[in-house]
Amino acid sequence: MLSKFKTLAVAASVITLGMAFNATAKPVSVGMSFQELNNEYFVTMKEALESATGDIGAQLYISDAAHDVSKQTSDIEDMLQKKIDILLINPADSVGAETAVLAAKKAGVVVIAIDAQANGPIDSFVGSKNYDAGLMAGKHLGEALGGKGNVAILDGIPVVPILERVRGFEAAMKEYPNIKIVTKLNGKQERDTAMNVTENMLQANPTLNGIFSVNDVGSLGALAAIESSGRDVKLVSVDGSPEAVAEIAKGNSPFIATSAQFPRDQVRIGLAMGLAKYWGANVPKEVPIDVKLIDKTNAKDFRW
Repeated sequence: MLSKFKTLAVAASVITLGMAFNATAKPVSVGMSFQELNNEYFVTMKEALESATGDIGAQLYISDAAHDVSKQTSDIEDMLQKKIDILLINPADSVGAETAVLAAKKAGVVVIAIDAQANGPIDSFVGSKNYDAGLMAGKHLGEALGGKGNVAILDGIPVVPILERVRGFEAAMKEYPNIKIVTKLNGKQERDTAMNVTENMLQANPTLNGIFSVNDVGSLGALAAIESSGRDVKLVSVDGSPEAVAEIAKGNSPFIATSAQFPRDQVRIGLAMGLAKYWGANVPKEVPIDVKLIDKTNAKDFRW
């Protein structure tokens, strides 16, 4: 497996080759369907993709599924009508994405899943080591609680990365026999929903000591509920968003850590895999991207 830095170097080489290639060939047409764009993580990814495709003179189409699988399928059908060469799909639902993947492959389009795995005959998947992200966050919470207490999971949509984060967190909790997971509720990775769900968690579990949120947007809603309650409940998450990192950097917040992802790297590498496959090269079926635990000791200097 390539290290993160070697993978980035390969991606940069492929994209640089694309700049030279497109000087003499027709522009490559790329479509990317996001599960949502009401999230700074995906906005950051979108900006990196716009920059990278601009560098190689590629035509780019972008759509926002707004967590609606039917809309995502329809959006991708529209892209296929526009004769895209490469589809980058960030699924709203890993299983539900298969219809769009099959349609794209039938049209002869290269398909790369980004950030979340998609069912069907994709050419490659580029995403974070989500199990590790949940495991890291869980171990940090376990240590912060002194190895004992009651914790909850603020769950999300049914895509593989979320399932893997939860699995990693649950594995971490098994290392602390005196910590009990008392509830798992779906905050849908949305701030307002997560806030309401966390309020219910806190009311139903008066001895709750910690919460694991599957993403930073949800965790910020959970943070509002915790602070409003006045309770001493520690919070950990996954993403590394600027707002979450700024909160963690305070050092006196209930929000104590997040396992940071690297959205710019993911989409650049995903585009590079798509270009390489389009030009006839073999590409790996999966390209895992490392994550990094951010806490009060390193939050001040961290940026996506």
